[in-house]
Amino acid sequence: MPEPVFHLDDDLIVPTELARGPWDPKGQHGGPVAAALARAIENCEPGEDVFVMRVVVDLLRPVPLTPLRAQAAMTRGGKRVQLVDASLFAGDELVARASAWRRRASKTDTPLVSKARPMAASPDEGSVWKPRMDGLGFWSAVEWRFVSGEFEGIGPAGGWCRLRVPLFEGEEPTPLQRTLVAADFGNGISGELDFFRYLFINVDLAVHLHRLPSGEWIGVDATTSAGNEGIGVARTTLHDNSGPIGAGAQQLYIDHRPV
Repeated sequence: MPEPVFHLDDDLIVPTELARGPWDPKGQHGGPVAAALARAIENCEPGEDVFVMRVVVDLLRPVPLTPLRAQAAMTRGGKRVQLVDASLFAGDELVARASAWRRRASKTDTPLVSKARPMAASPDEGSVWKPRMDGLGFWSAVEWRFVSGEFEGIGPAGGWCRLRVPLFEGEEPTPLQRTLVAADFGNGISGELDFFRYLFINVDLAVHLHRLPSGEWIGVDATTSAGNEGIGVARTTLHDNSGPIGAGAQQLYIDHRPV
């Protein structure tokens, strides 16, 4: 089996080098962090008929490449909708948190309506992205195939993302975990500023879904808007091979890279 992004040691989530992010060599990528919080949310009083329809992740500080502890609790129960809060700790320090609205599956046969444009092409038609970054990091744990724009380019981009390795040791990634991992790349693939001159780090990740994806590929169609006061927003439309599944947004902190 390939090395996972996280090993599991009792109640600890232990990152491997594959969890590393692009902004700080000692910090984790937001995608694995979001997946760890999603896992805690899904494991909190799970039910077969429960659908997570919204997740908001706050990245409170750089998440270190050290063992993490997750906890989750239902803060609003209900027959139809539930609110679950999750927290991620490095030692005793709170490093990230998330809240998720869950809906119990409805027996009503409501129509599927989606006005978002489909992806420009399928994963089979996309161009394979070859990372230019040195060493191991989360970029080594995923495969990208671009159908518009490019990872290191400037401006909007659209591509398909899938995991090359397991996220958690001995576990199959869930559709929600796959979706959050892909969505957190939105600011990275659609940067409007030179990566080597500027930081454009997301402080959060919000994902709203109208259905869960099927299959291993998640499509991300992303754009970034940046103001002149160090603030930006990356917006994504999320897809599977059957069409759009929801939308994501990231609030960005923008600054010059330290000299």
